[in-house]
Amino acid sequence: MLGIRKEFPGIVANDDITLQVEEGEIHAILGENGAGKSTLMSILFGLYRPDRGVIKVRGREVSIKNPNDAFDLGIGMVHQHFQLVHNFTVAENIIMGKEGGFIYDIKKAFRKIKEISERYGLSIEPDMVIEDITVGMQQRVEILKMLYRDADILIFDEPTAVLTPQEIDELMQIMRNLAAEGKSIILITHKLEEIKAVAQRCTIIRRGRLVGVVDAASTSVEEMAAAMVGRPVSFKVKKAPSKPGSPVLEVEDLSVMNSRRVLGVKHFSLTVRSGEIIGLAGVDGNGQTELVEAVTGLRKAESGTIKFKGRDITKLSIAGRNEMGMGHIPEDRQKRGLILSEPISSNMVIKLFTKEPFSKHGLLDYGEIAAYAEEITDKFDVRSGEGIDSLAGKLSGGNQQKAIIGREITADPDLLIAVQPTRGLDVGAIEFIHKQLVEERDRGKAVLLVSFELDEIFNLSDKIAVISGGELIDIVDTSSTDEHAVGLMMAGIRKGEK
Repeated sequence: MLGIRKEFPGIVANDDITLQVEEGEIHAILGENGAGKSTLMSILFGLYRPDRGVIKVRGREVSIKNPNDAFDLGIGMVHQHFQLVHNFTVAENIIMGKEGGFIYDIKKAFRKIKEISERYGLSIEPDMVIEDITVGMQQRVEILKMLYRDADILIFDEPTAVLTPQEIDELMQIMRNLAAEGKSIILITHKLEEIKAVAQRCTIIRRGRLVGVVDAASTSVEEMAAAMVGRPVSFKVKKAPSKPGSPVLEVEDLSVMNSRRVLGVKHFSLTVRSGEIIGLAGVDGNGQTELVEAVTGLRKAESGTIKFKGRDITKLSIAGRNEMGMGHIPEDRQKRGLILSEPISSNMVIKLFTKEPFSKHGLLDYGEIAAYAEEITDKFDVRSGEGIDSLAGKLSGGNQQKAIIGREITADPDLLIAVQPTRGLDVGAIEFIHKQLVEERDRGKAVLLVSFELDEIFNLSDKIAVISGGELIDIVDTSSTDEHAVGLMMAGIRKGEK
């Protein structure tokens, strides 16, 4: 991709960017949220047309008008948000659009899918239904879709943002297998250690412009981070010892059903006090979602009680909990965090628009709404082409996340429940958000942090509550434990057990 330029109203997303990827190479693209990485790859995949520049595939200049042109050239893409039909089988999702004529040999398709799956270590059965498999397995289906279409240039857009540590390790090995077969892989990620682990080279972009291309093995994560954001970045948040006050959230003997109508949370008890950050550590799918949804009112508690500031809120409405001062950064930013078809300005006041100064006598005050939204987007560096009038669905994933975090923190909650708060964020944004969470704690707020990143749990938390199989295994002081001990507890092994 030579001299690529792409403009949108009010923003130059790509400004004279050149990207060159070799056969059999894993090539990373690194940049801040909104730096133009996904736009560049959308051009390569035919979702956008460049305003200027040339694309060459195997030395030949090509014109890519749509994804079908990209597929014909052997280019495939795994999007950050998967493109799957959830009530279809794996095989049905893979062959969709490749059925051919009136008669399709489904047995032949099954054989080809199984053969590809085994060849690259994907371990996927064609007859499994998408809604019944894990997020990590859904991603493998997306990879299979590309390989089924004989793609040999594979684009991965933030592929590890929704994966567990084990699934990330497995994906890294799959990438190595693909590269060993001669496939060219373009990896968009914010995780510098992943770049070091699998990539040969890394192209760094900042605010739509090319910064440079570095050798991944010989360039430190500190050097890459500084090149990406234009300044040195601290990977360790500085914080004074906590000063816990009175209980803000008290969960007592709580049991909650999951979507399969079995207990996802079992007799769980936890207290979060003002002035402290409690980190909830556990492998994804061990009851974190059900616990958070019960506390925030999105899911009914089967038994037990939830108290907020001393009041029993077990049966209180979501709106009632918000009114009392509960903030929630949800796990799924698109499903739970934003109304994608509405502008940023509306999303910033979604919990407050019925109150002054945003409405008076039943009429919305758009000036006040705009000023409030501008304050949030400026402070939290939410980048968009049309400012606060941009539709939330048009923001990059990282900017959607920053918008939600900004909205929840600016609302000044007494309890902030932060689930995967830095998912999809670059290291500069992570550094800023971590400081904001510590500032909330230091202002006497209670913070419940749910994260699958153990380094984030240890970096921020004053105490760590470990959950496994929906049960509380233990609560430990961060200063007196280590990742190995917490890892054992995440596997369900209690202190003293082997």
